[in-house]
Amino acid sequence: QVHLVESGGGSVQPGGSLRLSCAVSGSTFVRPVAWYRQGPGKQREFIAEIITDGNEIYANSMKGRFTISRDVKDTMYLQMNNLKIEDTAVYYCLARSRIVSEEYWGQGTQVTVSS
Repeated sequence: QVHLVESGGGSVQPGGSLRLSCAVSGSTFVRPVAWYRQGPGKQREFIAEIITDGNEIYANSMKGRFTISRDVKDTMYLQMNNLKIEDTAVYYCLARSRIVSEEYWGQGTQVTVSS
């Protein structure tokens, strides 16, 4: 059974940084590919995706402050710098199977930015 584990969320002051992690277990064919978030009272929104290694896309509003990456063990990261109050949200990891058309979501990790 595929299981996604996200970590790294927490509380931070405006201007601070956090790094989120996402690891997949249960299948060697599934790898994390994207980050999304859902703020209070808002719809889930796209942050960034790794299309191929070295080729990433970002939502325009996230460019410059957020960086997505993935290491050789297929743990995916989201480095978030200069955090703003409006970045407060639950952050979700999305993983896809490389052999079948299936997607998997993590349970989410809370990021709270407040002074």
